[in-house]
Amino acid sequence: MESELKKGETKGLLEKELQNLIKKQRAAALSEGINIERRMNRIDRVISLLVENSEQIVNALKEDFGHRSPEGSLATDIFGTLSSLKYAKRNLRKWARPSKRRSLFPLGLFGAKTRIEYQPLGSVGVIVPWNFPFNLAFGPLGSIFSAGNRVVIKPSEFTPSSSDLTKRLVLEYFEEEEISVIIGGPEVGATFCSQPFDHLLFTGSTSVAPSILRSAAENLVPVTLELGGKSPVIVSDTADLKRTAIRIMAGKTLNAGQICLAPDYLLVDKKVSERLVRELKLATKHMFPTMINNPDYSSIINQRHRDRLNSLLDDAERKGAELIELKPKGENFLTERQGKMPPYLVLSTSDDMAIMTDEIFGPILPVIEYDHIQEAISFINERPRPLGLYFFGSSKREEEAVVQGTVSGGVAINDVIAHIMQDDAPFGGVGDSGTGSYHGYEGFINFSHSKTVFSQTPYEFPLKITRPPYGAGIRRFLDIMIRK
Repeated sequence: MESELKKGETKGLLEKELQNLIKKQRAAALSEGINIERRMNRIDRVISLLVENSEQIVNALKEDFGHRSPEGSLATDIFGTLSSLKYAKRNLRKWARPSKRRSLFPLGLFGAKTRIEYQPLGSVGVIVPWNFPFNLAFGPLGSIFSAGNRVVIKPSEFTPSSSDLTKRLVLEYFEEEEISVIIGGPEVGATFCSQPFDHLLFTGSTSVAPSILRSAAENLVPVTLELGGKSPVIVSDTADLKRTAIRIMAGKTLNAGQICLAPDYLLVDKKVSERLVRELKLATKHMFPTMINNPDYSSIINQRHRDRLNSLLDDAERKGAELIELKPKGENFLTERQGKMPPYLVLSTSDDMAIMTDEIFGPILPVIEYDHIQEAISFINERPRPLGLYFFGSSKREEEAVVQGTVSGGVAINDVIAHIMQDDAPFGGVGDSGTGSYHGYEGFINFSHSKTVFSQTPYEFPLKITRPPYGAGIRRFLDIMIRK
């Protein structure tokens, strides 16, 4: 009973702290209004935070993962984050300008004016997953800060070193009414997402998303969901197989496949399936001649996640799949202490395997054959809509059939994952892979309130006929306007 009371007291204190913080941030955003220079200054400070502390960030990620590729961390959590921040800063002034709109006829002829003002929402809650703790904490700030908002960040409990560093750096570079960081486990997360934020951004798994939406709904908080799902790769018989294999495996082995956009399964034209498997093996060997002591190959985040991945493999093998382990000769991963796991190809899959229903989120890649492109398209459409979809081939007819015939968050042609790096285009999911987006102008709009401002004509004549007592004038006007 005592522990329950303490837990309840802690929850109450956290709720009070968060609600006071949200009020303070909302008031600060409202009082500042549209101040472009201050918004730019905040983005500049995020950029400085990342650049000036890049070594600490890389080390924190290595501590949390057991081992994480330093170059991989620099490329994803720092460079990839800086790119979107700098793009937002360059375009902020243009995005924030009021937008002139046409007034209802005939009022516009008599001087009525309509415009859209883009107003900050206020305080935005950001729930960050463990796979890219710095990118997914600071990357969305390009969109959020350009719109004039403030932020409260909840990092993942699975990356304690990264979470602690995030909090320490935020305290060093920002006031709490600009950014604040709340650290804690699932109970803190549950309390966090039930608070009256002006917008909530959740990046994480599809299975958790419904509880986030239910919590946010209690306060009518709008939510952006960046989820995952099973992102498919279609490989046509017109594809350059060598180039295709290296690009697929580069994406699949980045962060050891622990990416929401990682290729989840391959749909390969039966005519080239065997050749592609050979090229996938060669591509992996070329990139990783060794793995256990190779600094370029990252570890799996924790034992729980490794156990889950191994259970997917065990289930598939038990149900008749052929497993191809892509490990260097002589390396024994059973005694590996950094928590690394070699890539696997899985052949002869069936729909009853967990590997074909669950998001993999690791270095495991099922390979499925198809006879015709429409068969591959139907396979994808029979399943929940993915965050990313990838097509490899030189046939424009097939490319068009894939792009127009499927629904996904985004598409990359002859590559994987790369569409997220296009800063001038929105990034987001659809259906089971999420809702809403950030990056580019669409990200600015997503975190803004688009307020219509209408200034009426100073003349009474055009308005007079619309008021009682009605007469012939309004009848003639309505006869003119009500037509096809």
